[in-house]
Amino acid sequence: MPRILLLAVFAFLSVASLSAQKYGHLNFAILISEMPGTKAAEAELDAYNNQLVAQGEKMVADLKTRVQEIEAQREELAPVKLRELQAELTAERDRIVQYEQQMGVDVERKRQELLGPIIKQARDAVKAVAQEGGYQLIFDTSRFNTVLYGQDSDDIMPLVKAKLGI
Repeated sequence: MPRILLLAVFAFLSVASLSAQKYGHLNFAILISEMPGTKAAEAELDAYNNQLVAQGEKMVADLKTRVQEIEAQREELAPVKLRELQAELTAERDRIVQYEQQMGVDVERKRQELLGPIIKQARDAVKAVAQEGGYQLIFDTSRFNTVLYGQDSDDIMPLVKAKLGI
């Protein structure tokens, strides 16, 4: 009988502790969009992106002009000279492709530079609210399956790997 009573008390305390867990959610994208400084950062990022795009468009326009010039002289050029010019055009096209790839990297770096501090400030605020409110997890409803805050917990990966024999 004492064993049953002890088990009942333990089960009641376990259920009570489970029901005391608090979870929250918010749309992190909307929070960021409403923060001071976001509009200015996005405007600066757009201007930077437009500047890079304009430079890329100029490179493409220059290449098109060069192709048209060579096409106009095609009949007059020696085959060796024509191959040299085609190699130059291919190299220029490759530089444009490389520029486009680098442009994506540069825009992302600028995004992190401008929006990174704003995102950090928002994350810190979410963490503070979660800790003050006793929340176990805070979910971001703007993205599928995203946890913005989780209470410190044990990493059970080694235990699971041991169980699986990994």
